[in-house]
This record gives sequence, C-alpha cells and structure tokens, in this order.
Amino acid sequence: MNSFTRKMMVGTAIAAVALGGSVGALVAQEKPVIATVVKISGIPWFDRMNTGVVAFQEANADVVASQSGPATADSAQQLQIVNDLVAKGVNALAVVPMDPAVLEGTLQRAMERGIVVVTHEADNQMNTNANVEAFDNADYGAALNERLAECMGKEGKWTTFVGSLGSRTHMQWVGAGEENAKKYAGMQLVDANNESFDDANATYEKAKEILRKHPDIKGFQTSAGNDVLGVGRAIDEAGLSGKICLVGTGLPNPSADLLESGAITAIGFWDPQKAGMAMNTIAKLLLEKKELTDGMDLGVPGYEKVSVKQGAGKGLLVVGNGMVLADKATYKDFLF
Repeated sequence: MNSFTRKMMVGTAIAAVALGGSVGALVAQEKPVIATVVKISGIPWFDRMNTGVVAFQEANADVVASQSGPATADSAQQLQIVNDLVAKGVNALAVVPMDPAVLEGTLQRAMERGIVVVTHEADNQMNTNANVEAFDNADYGAALNERLAECMGKEGKWTTFVGSLGSRTHMQWVGAGEENAKKYAGMQLVDANNESFDDANATYEKAKEILRKHPDIKGFQTSAGNDVLGVGRAIDEAGLSGKICLVGTGLPNPSADLLESGAITAIGFWDPQKAGMAMNTIAKLLLEKKELTDGMDLGVPGYEKVSVKQGAGKGLLVVGNGMVLADKATYKDFLF
C-alpha cells in the first residue's frame, strides 16, 4: 500500500467516525479528540482541507483528528454537527463557520465545558480561543479586485458573488474589493453580493441571468471556491472567454480548464490543506496549555511566522502569510 493510499484510507476512516455519530466511542479513550467541522463536505476545497487533517493525524499519534461537515452549505446543518460534537465531549473543535453568528451560543457552551475552540475564516467570532487566517482579508479582497480592474482596463460594469451574506471572510473580500474599485471612476458595481451557497450549478444559473441583464458587463469578483467554476462555465458557454474578466477564490486543479480557455482570468487562494493543519496545530498547542506568541512558527508552510494579537472576542487572532494569486501562466506551479 503506498503512502497516498494509506493517507486517504486513514482520512476516510476518520471522517466516517465523525459523520457516523460514533465520536463518543473515541472520546472514551485516553487520546484527546480534535474535531474539524467545515462549511460543506464533498467539494474540492474541503476535500483538500481533509488531507491536512489526515496529515496532522499521521504526524501526531497522541491525538485523534477528524473532519466532518454538512452535505450542503447550510448553517443550521453545521450547527447541528457542532452541537452533537459538544454533547459527545470532544476535547477541541476546529471550525470553519458558514455563519459565525449562528455558532456563537454553541461555541460559548463548548468553551464553558473546557473544550478548546479554534475557528478559521471568522475573525469576528466572539466565542473562540483562537481564530486563524491565512492572510489579512482586506489585503486579499483588494488584491483580487486590483487584478480584476487591471483586466477590465479600470472601467466598466462589474459584480460580486459571496457564498452567503453571513460568511465573514467573503463579505470582507468583496467589501475590500468595492473600496479598491473606488480608485477608478469608470468602474461601476451592479447587482452586488449574489449569494451562491458554494453551489457551482446555482452560480452558473445566476451568472447567466446577470449576463442577460447586463450584456455589457465586464467583470466578476467571486468568493466561494465553486463560484469561479459556475461563473466561468457561464462565460465560456456564452463565447465570452477572454472578453469578460473573472477573478475569484478557487483552487488550481478544478479551475485548470477554465483558466486555459480564458473564462477565468485569475484565481486567489490559500492552501486549505495547510489551513487544516494550522487549525489542528493550534488546537493541540492550546490543549497542551502552551502559549501562542507573535512571530511563532506553527511548522506549517504559510504559517512560519504568524502574527498573534487579541481578536474581536475572547480569543486571539492568528494571521499567516499564505496568499497566492495565479493565472493561466502560473497556476501549474500550484497544482495540488
């Protein structure tokens, strides 16, 4: 059995334990359980994150690491999973909230029970011991928009997509994009903040609607990992590849064909695998009562010298340096 196969078998087994509702059996053993809960299972972004959880587990035999998430991008379903894990008494939660506000009560109860809470993509989360970000979110949103503006010739109609209006990072990115676009008098934002719920097919349909409504639109800035795929497909099928600009969050592998065709101009991302490893590393450090310090090295690429400061609520804000922008000329350097 090769290393990749072994890792994937371990990851599948771990995920099955969490999703199968038998975490209680794991909690009964001596090893601390760190449960990662993502926005949605079964999509490339969070499949990639699971490889990070698996890698962390293999490197840390003294803990039990798991990943689970709802079948659809639904904050209520995610809340139920987190509630179940808290009731079963896991030692630590590493959560990527669909909507931070929805989880506040449950995460507060978790912390009151002594469960370590680490979040990601939620720097406004009040009830967390630490929230980890791959980069400064305002810088990232502005960088996406600057690349879009460059493609658009700094003028014309453009619009934005977010996974949900409750998604903290997505709203930060498009907000920073709007601020950046104000530098260019000719850029006109229309029909902003379309919710995609990270569904490529729904995004495709919405993008087609926008193309019909605004046949002169020149740009799209997107946020959820599947948004570039849905919008890119709509652009490609309309024969507008290379004529309309599309810049958004996405992974190199699933975006490859649309980057090659010109339907996607550029993608921004951080490696979800490394984010999963960083979240679990922080959770383990906190379980061991170790201090998180400014400039510390988490031993994870992109998180070698993190910024650590007081967060919005009870916990710390940990920020790495993992931002990547790639286009047709460079995306192959980042294939997973």
